[in-house]
Amino acid sequence: METRPSKATEDSKTKEDAAGDAELAKAIMSRRFHPSTVGPETWEGYIFSDLEIRIKESTDLYGAVLWPSAMVLCHFLEANRDEYNLADRNVIELGAGTGLVTIVASLLGAKVTSTDLPDVLGNLQYNVARNTKGRCKYIPLVTELIWGQEVSQRFPCATHCFDYILAADVVYAHPYLSELMDTFDYLCQDNTQILWAMRFRLDPENSFVERFQQRFHLEELYNLPSLSIRLYRAWRKDKRSRNQREAAA
Repeated sequence: METRPSKATEDSKTKEDAAGDAELAKAIMSRRFHPSTVGPETWEGYIFSDLEIRIKESTDLYGAVLWPSAMVLCHFLEANRDEYNLADRNVIELGAGTGLVTIVASLLGAKVTSTDLPDVLGNLQYNVARNTKGRCKYIPLVTELIWGQEVSQRFPCATHCFDYILAADVVYAHPYLSELMDTFDYLCQDNTQILWAMRFRLDPENSFVERFQQRFHLEELYNLPSLSIRLYRAWRKDKRSRNQREAAA
């Protein structure tokens, strides 16, 4: 007969999980530092790949502020560089924002295409150029991408095959979640892996994950309740079997 764990055992495991979460969250957040002196330009500093990265934010643009999900994804990429080797791999970042994930992936040897909306590209290009020049094997490409609009024309599958899709905090209560889903679906080919960090705030995040799992296999890599962030790995489901399930539903 199967024996259920005692309440004391369950409580002990909960405490261990909480302690592990707090320790990992502390390690991730410790990678950020602030300048010791006030200068003419406001920036925040980060340490990845043993290098100082200076990020300029633009507080008047929501997409040009660095959110903790980007730090979680960057920490994972560096800590697991052997298993998830980005060297010489084709990588695209969706909603790159201030560019931290693009910068770290480039420092780890990836050929990165960094994408976002037109109004944040200037700040994104500035941060990427400032922190990758002379440091990376491949110069990152910063380019416009509006989810759901002309994606196939801008990134035809015949010539644009990505090994990894990176995304940090692209899911929240905005009106373009369906377009984001379609963009994930188009860019993710049979051998593509998605690494996606998400902060859970309201119901749109939960419902998006549920719909996402209809198209993709999903594996949780990090669960950080203290930051309300989870990190996922995803890969496409077989289209034929998926179409059969949808037809039967």
